[in-house]
Amino acid sequence: MKSISRIFDFPYHQQDEFASIPDALASKQNGVWVKISTQEYITQSNCISRALLRLGIQKDDKIAIISSNNRTEWHIVDIGVLQTGAQTVPIYPTISEQDYEYILNHCEASYCFVSDEELFKKINAIKSKLPHLKEIYSFNAISNCKNWNELSALGEDNSNQEEVESRKNSIKTEDLATIIYTSGTTGNPKGVMLSHQNIVSNVLGSAPRIPFKAGASRALSFLPICHIFERMVLYLYQYYGVSIYFGESIEKIGENIKEVQPTVITAVPRLIEKVYDKIYAKGAELSGIKKTLFFWAINLGLRYEPYGANGFWYEFQLKIARKLIFSKWKEGLGGKLEVMVSGSAALQTRLSRIFAAAEIPVMEGYGLTETSPVIAVNDMRNYGFRIGTVGKVIDNVEVKIAEDGEILCKGPNVMVGYYKNEALTNEVITDGYFHTGDIGNLDKDGFLKITDRKKEMFKTSGGKYIAPQLIENTMKQSRFIEQIMVIGEGQKMPAAFIQPNFDFVKEWANKNKTDIGKTNQEIVTNEKVIARIQQEIDSINSKFGHWEQIKKFELTPTVWSIDGGEMTPTLKLKRKNILEKYQDLYQKIYSF
Repeated sequence: MKSISRIFDFPYHQQDEFASIPDALASKQNGVWVKISTQEYITQSNCISRALLRLGIQKDDKIAIISSNNRTEWHIVDIGVLQTGAQTVPIYPTISEQDYEYILNHCEASYCFVSDEELFKKINAIKSKLPHLKEIYSFNAISNCKNWNELSALGEDNSNQEEVESRKNSIKTEDLATIIYTSGTTGNPKGVMLSHQNIVSNVLGSAPRIPFKAGASRALSFLPICHIFERMVLYLYQYYGVSIYFGESIEKIGENIKEVQPTVITAVPRLIEKVYDKIYAKGAELSGIKKTLFFWAINLGLRYEPYGANGFWYEFQLKIARKLIFSKWKEGLGGKLEVMVSGSAALQTRLSRIFAAAEIPVMEGYGLTETSPVIAVNDMRNYGFRIGTVGKVIDNVEVKIAEDGEILCKGPNVMVGYYKNEALTNEVITDGYFHTGDIGNLDKDGFLKITDRKKEMFKTSGGKYIAPQLIENTMKQSRFIEQIMVIGEGQKMPAAFIQPNFDFVKEWANKNKTDIGKTNQEIVTNEKVIARIQQEIDSINSKFGHWEQIKKFELTPTVWSIDGGEMTPTLKLKRKNILEKYQDLYQKIYSF
């Protein structure tokens, strides 16, 4: 087996190890799954490389890719670009015009690939402000925009393939491969420079933790590929010969999962929460013995402990629950799902328990863009799964906990640095250790637990530390609460802004024949809704120390979103934005 040292080695490794997989990559076009084999993937990537060389692309040029959904073309362009020694700059499709302008100018992108007309219009509108940008190419056919097929045509003549091979051979593992601009919660995005070695080492270090049947697994991919988590996992799939099907959109996941019947998916906690809420809502609609059995199984699942720790009688009941109830959950998720891998934010422990009980275990991991990304991940095998942790640190990575509890990371996965920002790079990397900004601990068995973000912890006026994420994740276990942000820095007590789960609140009102109004504004000012959410807060408060308990809250009528500026593209809270947006509510809480 040839060694893998550059990202573009993965498709060739797949070809050598598994021959040509007929559905190496598959995207849906006009209602039909269009598949390409490993061989076609390599052929088309070489075509793009030859075309780019004919356009005069030099080593270390930057080429941006912006796509509204994951698709086959993204990978062909990615490999095609990397083989020339240029770097890909994947960009989120949902950012502002100002951020596009900043990123494309900061990285000096010479070409930009977009997926569709909406994105083309956004980039074309600022093209006059982008002096380095020579051309925009689109994946979809769009009038007045060059199509990526023109590059394929330009690269069909393989007379310069030798030049492609020469470029490939000149690329070393430590060479820069990509710049990923992190959305950040404040200021301009930061360009994280990742080398081939950073990402390849992370794929090879994570590979032993994922239980794939090499050459016989199928994945459904729908998390944004511009995020390093999904991108690294997609290279990992290629390494294992996994067939990759690209979901059409987040809205069509339910439909796509039934068609594709994947054995593995990656997800973020918010998505897993929504899947559970849908299942729970369907169960609540049942009646008689079916409803009784459903909630018996749920309560059993919420007590789940791995590796038979609850004893024989629990395992016997679980076997029955799996046959009668949980098997239907599995069917709803395509019938063949063996594992979900979760990252980007903390997963509620109740969801870890319930899905593991249902034999659809969620393996929670941890990492950052700056660490390519995986630092640690759970693994169901060999007692490598512990609920409430992000698993054990992967083999080629070293973690130590600083005196103040911050997690420090060292290894071949740690980024080269921030693009054009040496001062900030030196701030976060000292003695080879990357300062993650997360607070956590390693237990005696080597499991890593994240407790909060260092910068998000705050002190009340009484000098007590508050870890908001811990409180927020616990509060979100209530079906009445969609989003919550804990506030109170320098104040005498913590409080919260809460965005209710409006759909569930309406269901609750209907069942209880309670008039709560129709608009979100009417709902959040309704006394019965406020009183019911107060009950939830009171119940959950009992799990925390007196100084941590939420003493006051205000409901927000707006649904927090990426477009609204309350969330980052990876669905983390933009705390500063939320605080500014709801200053009136803040004053209402603390004006006494």
